[in-house]
This record gives sequence, C-alpha cells and structure tokens, in this order.
Amino acid sequence: MRLILLGPPGAGKGTQSARFMQKYGIPQLSTGDMLRAAVSAATPIGLKAKAIMDAGGLVSDDIVVGIVADRIRESDATRGFILDGFPRTVNQAQALDAMLAEQHMDLDSVIELKVDEAALLDRIASRVQEMVAAGKPVRADDNPDAFKTRLDAYRTLTAPVSAYYEKKGRLRTIDGMAPADTVTEMIDEVLSHCVKA
Repeated sequence: MRLILLGPPGAGKGTQSARFMQKYGIPQLSTGDMLRAAVSAATPIGLKAKAIMDAGGLVSDDIVVGIVADRIRESDATRGFILDGFPRTVNQAQALDAMLAEQHMDLDSVIELKVDEAALLDRIASRVQEMVAAGKPVRADDNPDAFKTRLDAYRTLTAPVSAYYEKKGRLRTIDGMAPADTVTEMIDEVLSHCVKA
C-alpha cells in the first residue's frame, strides 16, 4: 500500500497516517518528522532547515526530495508507505513519480482531507494546549503567525498538487471535518478498493 495523504496543516493527516500505518504494517513517512530528526541531530541539512521551519517556511525541494528518496529505499518501506506532508509542490509530485518509476513502484491512492480553514486555527490551538498539558514541547511552527504562513504556503503551492493527481485519476477527497473515526472509515472505504490480494 503506497498512499499519499494531502491536506492543510492541522487537517488530521498525522492522526490518520498513524492508524493506517498500524493497520497495514507500513511506515508513515512524514517529511516534517524526518526534517525535525535532522534538526535534532544538528546535521548540516537540519541546521539549514531549522531556520526556515522556525519562520514557518518550507525547505527547498532538493532537500525534501533527497530525504524521501533515501527513505523509501529502506527495508521497512518495501511493502509500502504513507507519505504525510509530501509532495507539497507539483515539482515534488513529478519527482516522486520519477523516483517510483525508477523502482518499478506506483501509488495506490492519493487522499485529500478537505477542511474548513477557519476551524484549523481552533485545532492548532487545541493541539498546543494538549502538548503543554502533556508536558511536551510545542513546535515552533505551531504559533498563530507561523501557522498562517504555513496555511498560505499550502494554499499557494499544494492546491496544484491536488489538481495534478486529479488529472491522473488518483485523487480521492474526504471530509476532514468529520470526527476522526468517521474520517478513518471513509479512508478505509477508499483503500479497500486499492488493496491487492
């Protein structure tokens, strides 16, 4: 199962990815997590990405594409993977198609979680409160200004990615404002038509 989850920041991609990762026994490949790991390890790419991420910006395509290309070659991704937060641009989507073709792979589905942007601010505020209550660090890019920058970037850069996959007949849209369990059921329904015997 090779799946892309699209949707703006706070749409619930991480929550849904975690559920299907467990169900199918495949890794969730979050470019955000991979970049944060590089930041935490203070690698050269991590240090470069940190300043951009702290400002709510997006790292360059070459950094992200390189990280993803390396990751999908790892042994735990041979049965499939869920891409969360990638591709963010049509260029990245085209690079992903080329990478997969080189490895004789194809995508099973591209699912977009459609949400009300105004409601996303409430979701982010709740996520920050939960992190603080749990004693966990709050992501620098979860402050309101950085979030607005991320949302604007999503609208500008990633909306064309949806159109790109729609033209290929791959895009399926799910109501991301439904309760999380309902969203899971709707995604499950889409994926049930993709699972190979």
